Amino acid sequence: MQIGAHVSAAGGTFKAIARAEEIGAECFQIFASSPRMWSSKPIPEKVAEKYKSEMQRAGMGPTVLHGKYLIALGSPDDELVAKSETALQADVAAANALGALGVIFHPASHRGQGFEAVVDKFAASVRKVLDSEPGDTLLMLETSAGAGDHIGSSFAELGTLIRAIGDDRVAVCLDTQHVWAAGYDITGADTLNATIDEFDKEIGLEFLRSVHANDSMRDLGSSVDRHENIGEGFIGNAGFATLLSHQAFKDIPFYLEVPGTNKSGPDRPNLDVLKKIRTQVGAG
Repeated sequence: MQIGAHVSAAGGTFKAIARAEEIGAECFQIFASSPRMWSSKPIPEKVAEKYKSEMQRAGMGPTVLHGKYLIALGSPDDELVAKSETALQADVAAANALGALGVIFHPASHRGQGFEAVVDKFAASVRKVLDSEPGDTLLMLETSAGAGDHIGSSFAELGTLIRAIGDDRVAVCLDTQHVWAAGYDITGADTLNATIDEFDKEIGLEFLRSVHANDSMRDLGSSVDRHENIGEGFIGNAGFATLLSHQAFKDIPFYLEVPGTNKSGPDRPNLDVLKKIRTQVGAG
């Protein structure tokens, strides 16, 4: 189990490596380009080679890229879907160039159409993206907190999408705050076992390939996406101890997306807390 965080890639993707080292991350997540703009630039071969060389020097665990917040494959707007496909394709191309584990993206909203109405279209878009960018890079659907018409707040929905896509490069990123907000209690041994059993039944544990480790500002089942620093929210240190001690997560990389002690993003104090818990439960 490697514990890392989202870090900035400003100034060049290889600069993210030093930033990850600075806070004690063992793996990290980045944006390949601005998450709030459609435009993307391909990663030059020289930059990719320097990145790979620096990764080897640092002994870093797997990199994941986070897709743009604008992506909306379930939208009824064909132009928006087309832009989303192009943006996601660019992220997968960047991940392939860097040798990253994969791209994590939000399934987003079905815009009132209903989940069943968008499954086939959503699946076709994902297949189109993967077909356009062959390689080993995964495309990971992130669990949703359940607000409004957002897709993926239930494991059943994610399982339905994965089966409809039918590609072995599709996987899942479990966000601890999101599943908590969606009503999955991951803080007690019995409730976590029930959550993992449901994940395995509806999706399959083999599809769990990454975790966003975030505490929650809101209580169980709130459907509100509000991250908190590790140990300072409703999940708490005890909840993360239960989580990290479960065998389902023993080989899964964890990436923090917490506010940070100075509200500037994931930092060493948060990583140290989670690493300490990992040691305490014997998962390190």
